[in-house]
Amino acid sequence: MKTLITATGILLLTTAALAEAPLGLPELPVPAGNPQTPAKIALGERLFNDQRFSATGDVSCATCHAPDKAFTDSPLRVSEGIRKLTGTRNAPTVVNAAYGKTQFWDGRSPDLEDQALHPFLNPVEMALPNHDALLAIVRDDRQYTKAFRDVFDLKASDITMREVTMAIAAFERTQISGDSPFDRWYFGDEEGAIGEAARRGFAVFLGNGRCVSCHTVEQDHALFTDHKFHNIGVGINDIQDRVTDLARAFQVAKNKGIDVDVAVLADANTSHLGRFVVDDELSSMGAFKTPTLRNIAVTAPYMHDGSLATLREVVEHYNNGGVTNPDDPVNAFLSGGIRPLNLTEQEIDDLVAFMEALTSPQFRAASATAALAVEDTGGAR
Repeated sequence: MKTLITATGILLLTTAALAEAPLGLPELPVPAGNPQTPAKIALGERLFNDQRFSATGDVSCATCHAPDKAFTDSPLRVSEGIRKLTGTRNAPTVVNAAYGKTQFWDGRSPDLEDQALHPFLNPVEMALPNHDALLAIVRDDRQYTKAFRDVFDLKASDITMREVTMAIAAFERTQISGDSPFDRWYFGDEEGAIGEAARRGFAVFLGNGRCVSCHTVEQDHALFTDHKFHNIGVGINDIQDRVTDLARAFQVAKNKGIDVDVAVLADANTSHLGRFVVDDELSSMGAFKTPTLRNIAVTAPYMHDGSLATLREVVEHYNNGGVTNPDDPVNAFLSGGIRPLNLTEQEIDDLVAFMEALTSPQFRAASATAALAVEDTGGAR
């Protein structure tokens, strides 16, 4: 398998290697209009790590999607942008995002190219006044102008955000990981790859836990997501008495032209409305995209708002039927499949053991320190 090492030491897959998906993953989807090349990937990596693209010159894409943290900013509950400003959302991993049918927790971007446009301008992320500020840097940097000429056959004055985001997306599509202990056991027939607890946990995952309904496993691969949006009782439970008023107020603002990307990161109440802010459907109220479970043990805390500190808390939330405490009221928009599971303590422990077996080799070092980091920050609460 051919690879290359970039300036920051990140292992990238070349065009030839991209056809060979890691064990447990399907063939990588690459848009016909943005084919992968080593030069484009290298350009995208530099753009991804360039802190000059923030208003303060100290925040890049990698700030919230750090390679040594499985491309998240764990253990932060929600991401920090310029001047340590915080938004409302927990940073989803870039790893395997190439397989996503939409991007962001609420799916407001259709692909990686579109997703890359927004953080540069969001006032609590990188806070540039406009994309012209970024393009001015790129067009004035000799290394960039040479790279864009080589990759896109463009002179400096003709570089646009289209090419910038195409390069970033190309880099992000190299961040794929499989070959976890689970993959080696389930898809590779390596009998001793996982322990008994993880095996029992997989049985719970398929059976009493009903996890596989949304975190799907196919015959020859597992993305552990159905790419759909579900209300599982996180966030919206805190605003359920005000949902109608909040939804109406948001729709008025949206009709007046409010930037949805800005709105969801500026206000927690708006953030908790979930997919509704995108499609205006009541069935989407409080619903968020099913995240992948790959490398989940490395990316605590969990959920769109980072409100659950550990995998055990996540399982307990589902076990309670979508509420923090068994007697808490259930919100009216809860997805139909969410109901009490009546799992035993042993089943909960085993399910956590199974999820811990989904960590890919390149993130094992991170998994050794992830739990301690979350504990030291109080679960990033």
